[in-house]
Amino acid sequence: MEICFIAGMGAGLGTGFAGMSAAAVISPMLITFLGMPAYDAVGIALASDVLASAVSAYTYGKNKNLDIKNGLVMMITVLIFTFVGSFVASKVPNSTMGSFSTCMTLLVGIKFIVKPVMTTKEKMASVSPKKRFVQSVLSGMIVGFICGFIGAGGGMMMLLILTSVLGYELKTAVGTSVFIMTFTALTGAGSHFMIGGMPEMLPLILCILSTLLWARIAAKFANKASAATLNRSTGIVLTILGGAIFLVNIVS
Repeated sequence: MEICFIAGMGAGLGTGFAGMSAAAVISPMLITFLGMPAYDAVGIALASDVLASAVSAYTYGKNKNLDIKNGLVMMITVLIFTFVGSFVASKVPNSTMGSFSTCMTLLVGIKFIVKPVMTTKEKMASVSPKKRFVQSVLSGMIVGFICGFIGAGGGMMMLLILTSVLGYELKTAVGTSVFIMTFTALTGAGSHFMIGGMPEMLPLILCILSTLLWARIAAKFANKASAATLNRSTGIVLTILGGAIFLVNIVS
């Protein structure tokens, strides 16, 4: 199906370049153009995220652009506080924040074009391990709570926090983000399928393969590109994807 290939391409490029969650691209496209139930579409998006994020994390790690130690700290905190956010959300009135991920994608894309991240690995290394640990815990708490509270993917928030708050160099920020997303997506996909059952196999397989292919291509390009080129490419990809998702939401 062309829609599955296109959705996977957009999700893969977003994942490989910026650690973006596939759910932000695949879900609205499957719902709008294939009339798929929202629950099934989200499950397919989460499943597509797993391998795409894993292969991207492997590529970034192979090029020494991955902070596993602090990434694990942040990942555990994100998972815990996602449950906390979900619990709190169940106790308060519904809020109209469904477009949060789309706005975040657009704003972060524009941010990388207008104000690129030019932090170096040397400057990153100057931060003490103790301070970095505390920053990782606090950042994970914020990202996890927001994800659980409003049901939004954490890829864009993680990238923004890693670059703007923790002062990560862009490639290391993306590598660490996709590393974390591998496990959060795996947890989400597993629980999704256990609760609601498996979706249609053809769209699932096509989306997974397409997302995996384009994530691999994007990650390989990103790791070879200069900081300036990567900032520009990431900004353009995110801005285009954010605009496309916004239009898809209007159509639906």
